[in-house]
Parts: sequence; structure tokens; C-alpha cells
Amino acid sequence: MKDCYKILGVRPGATAAEIKRAYRQKAKLLHPDASQNAATTEEFREVVKAYEILSDAKQRSLFDESFFMKMAGTRYNKTTNSFDYRKWLLKRTDEESRAKLIFFDLMHNNEDEAVSEFKRMSTNHANFRLSKWFTRENFMDYGFILSEELVLRQEYYDAFILLEQIIRMEYSFSYFRLFFPEVMELTASILKNHLEGKIPDELALDCWERALELGFGKSNDAKFLQKMAAAYKRMGDFSTARICEEEALRLSNK
Repeated sequence: MKDCYKILGVRPGATAAEIKRAYRQKAKLLHPDASQNAATTEEFREVVKAYEILSDAKQRSLFDESFFMKMAGTRYNKTTNSFDYRKWLLKRTDEESRAKLIFFDLMHNNEDEAVSEFKRMSTNHANFRLSKWFTRENFMDYGFILSEELVLRQEYYDAFILLEQIIRMEYSFSYFRLFFPEVMELTASILKNHLEGKIPDELALDCWERALELGFGKSNDAKFLQKMAAAYKRMGDFSTARICEEEALRLSNK
């Protein structure tokens, strides 16, 4: 039995977020579309299989039980550094430390705390931007994972704002590549299914309007415009609603 953790390049106690990130990084390098090498293709299959096991709680538990019983498991749980980084971050109030605390919690099974701190900082600090304190790659990886957590907690507006930053970054410099459709699919789902009636129309209109610049395609843009028309009608702005409907119809006909 091969070590799934070693295949993905993560520690045995890795969080779900760490596993997701490691899988995306490995898969981008080894995907058959990027390499025609037979050995690389086989390595890619191993990466996919390892991810399937470790991303499923039941399969991971069975793997851990069967694999690590054969090894000196205590060495995987040793703490070699007594410095508590999280406690140190918690004592600090500067924006950089709070931003790093959010991603630290996200990667260490403290998702509720990460989301709560992100919401608090976003609400209390108008210019708070996580991207300011991380490399582009780290922000895009962890930001996408954070957006998934926000969606799980029905924080759809905040999730969209975060995803919009990631999408614009991807267009300026390709990073996700093979996984970018996953980013677009999550964002489109929010725009089409989780804004109307769940956040104020003014905020929803802002999201749909900005989405028209993000390259979702004519079919999706038409749907966003239809939703905008409905929102403008609810607000009593029938002339703007008619403009949105006409543009939606034009895109649909195309």
C-alpha cells in the first residue's frame, strides 16, 4: 500500500484545505493535457487516487488505520516546536496578523474561526483585503478554499467578492489553469442561485453587474441580466429593467 500523504506531499495530519491545495498543485504539473510522458501519466493517476482517499473522511480513516498501524505512528504526532504561532497571532491586532490568522485557522481545522474573523475584519475595516498580505498563489489557493467555506455558511455576498478577486487574478496571470472551471462554476452558482432574495437587491445588482465583466459567456450573462431586470422592477425602476431585458434578449438570440 502506497503512502497517500507522501504522494500528495503533505503531512499525515494535513487538513482538508492542505490536501486540496496539494492536489491542485500536483495535478497541474502532472495532468495528461500538460504532459505526454507515460511515467508522468501514471504518477497523475496515483495523485488522483491519493486525493480521492484523503478527501473522503471515511476512506481516509480506513487508510490511516490500516497504513499507520504498520509504522511507528508516534513520530507523526510529535510537536518539535513549542512556539504557539496561533496564540501569538491572536494577541496581535494589526491587519497583517489578523489576515494571517484567518488563513492559519483555515488550514488547521478551525474553519468556523477563520470565517468569523474574516467577516469581522471585512465588516469593521472598509479597506481590508487578504490579498495584500500574501503571495498571489497563496491568496488564490487559500482564498478559494475560504470562499467554499463562506458558501457552506450561506455568506454568498462575501464569497462572491472573494471569488471575483481570484477570477481577475487568473485572467491577468494563469495560475489555476485546469482547475479554473471549478472556480467559475462555484461563482456562477452563487450568482444564479444564491443572491436573489437572500441579500438586498442593491448588493445583488452590484454582483450581477460586475459579473458581466468576468467572462461567463452570453448564456450566463443573459441570465444575470434577467435577474437584474427583476430586481430593478422590485425597486420600481422599470426603464432600467426594460434595458436589461432587451440586452438579455439580444444575448439569448445570439
